[in-house]
Amino acid sequence: MKLLHKDIEKDNAGQVTLVPEEAEDMWHTYNLLQVGDSLRASTIRKVQTESPTGSVGSSRVRTTLTLCVETIDFDTQACQLRVKGTNIEENQYVKMGAYHTIELELNRKFTLAKKNWDSVVLDRIDQACDPTQRADVAAVVMQEGLANLVLVTPAMTLLRAKVEVTIPRKRKGSCTQHEKGLEKFYEAVMQAILRHINFDVVKCILVASPGYVKDHFTTYLFSEAVRQDNKILLENRPKFMLVHSSSGHKYSLKEVLSDPTVTNRLSDTKRISLKSSLRAHSSACFNA
Repeated sequence: MKLLHKDIEKDNAGQVTLVPEEAEDMWHTYNLLQVGDSLRASTIRKVQTESPTGSVGSSRVRTTLTLCVETIDFDTQACQLRVKGTNIEENQYVKMGAYHTIELELNRKFTLAKKNWDSVVLDRIDQACDPTQRADVAAVVMQEGLANLVLVTPAMTLLRAKVEVTIPRKRKGSCTQHEKGLEKFYEAVMQAILRHINFDVVKCILVASPGYVKDHFTTYLFSEAVRQDNKILLENRPKFMLVHSSSGHKYSLKEVLSDPTVTNRLSDTKRISLKSSLRAHSSACFNA
């Protein structure tokens, strides 16, 4: 969902303009709408015309209407949302007070006005417009001293953190400074994971690197999780998957996501997510 405009007054009255970008956004919109709201959107209207000779014909025209919402119908199977109400703004094709049904469409904006926007509804808008809420895959692409933490949504990749730490080279007879540098680097990557990954949303976390960097990092990560008794990391350990990449730069993510093993794992993740989502939607429809 994309938020184009938001104008909420101190008395909580106001309007927002949104663009639904995927099927799930229709479900969010269904939960935003209430009887008595004002909805403005583009729609198709069948219009009768009379020629100079007196013959009557009809045509379908696209126009923009503002309705006072009376009924809301959401088809969960087709993810189609229809809103019926009376026209409350002057229009050349539709009389004031005339009934019309608007079918909201993907990638076509609508404006929703309410006399009172409560915090629950505003939170839902924030959630629907936050792309990280749709990112069920995260990836840490790394090499010694460099790591990029990325969230992957169906439409885009979002860089959430870039970690760069200078690591001293190994020297003959002593590796102390090198090991301290690696530990500092691993700690920074660990904190980035805890800060930027929502484990309630993310179903798979890819850790990719050339060589054994990924292996050494995950060994450090879960050793620290045990030492610190970090239940979030320990409970989500099965979500981590180690993958080879040619470097720790962000562009290596493309080769990681093309790996057949990763593709299969993500397909399984999507199927599980879809089943969970359908169960949640069915339950919500039942309770509505």
